Amino acid sequence: MSTAINNFKKYRFLLMELVKKEIKLKYRRSYLGIFWTLLEPLLTTVVLTIVFSNLRENKNAAFPVYILSARLIYTYFSNSTKAAMKSIRSNSAMIKKVYVPKYIYPLSSVISGYITFIISLLVLVAVMGVFKVQPTLYLLQAIFPLTIVIVMTLGAGMILSTLAVFFRDLEYLWSVMLMMIMYTSAIFYDINDIGAKNQWIVKWNPLYAIIHNFRNAIFGEPLDKFSLIYSAVFSCVSLLIGIGLFYKKQDEFILNI
Repeated sequence: MSTAINNFKKYRFLLMELVKKEIKLKYRRSYLGIFWTLLEPLLTTVVLTIVFSNLRENKNAAFPVYILSARLIYTYFSNSTKAAMKSIRSNSAMIKKVYVPKYIYPLSSVISGYITFIISLLVLVAVMGVFKVQPTLYLLQAIFPLTIVIVMTLGAGMILSTLAVFFRDLEYLWSVMLMMIMYTSAIFYDINDIGAKNQWIVKWNPLYAIIHNFRNAIFGEPLDKFSLIYSAVFSCVSLLIGIGLFYKKQDEFILNI
């Protein structure tokens, strides 16, 4: 453990530089730059609110906040896992030339995505103000789902980055999986709308468990204990599996990238 910590300290500067590089590259040819991080979720929320408010005749005045709070978390998970999955292959030239701890690459993808996600929360704060969603002390509980989501994303990213080196089709399969995750995360509908028989599909989605507790914190409700424990355990287990799989296979990367 001490060796791993010392190794991390030794390369922490490189990690910071990779994080900066990924954020810069993401907006390199964009006129709006980092401002797009704020504009994109806002525009998406407007579209989803218009469509689903009309379809469901939703009378909830805070429906845009309901959508945006889930959309931001899903977007972070989706974008960061896809970036982490490609991180080893996209940095193959550097991996072949110099020694760098390979976990640095998926880790930098997850961290850079998290920084962008935190910035995008400014939009949520603004939308809460517009729709008069008053913050309460329960808002402090948001730290739990916000911490769990980065652990889950890193765990999934480590697993995907390892498997993607050996199975190139995983990129396409994961896109399909992300679509399934999105539709079972109750982003733009209430879980009660799908009937009691089908609710288990959503409730056992670990990303929904995070979203559910994040919404509870925003709307001034206590955290759901089952969702909290389930999402935390799932995230920790996925991270342990991801680390174990990554370290077991990392010496074979050079032969397949």
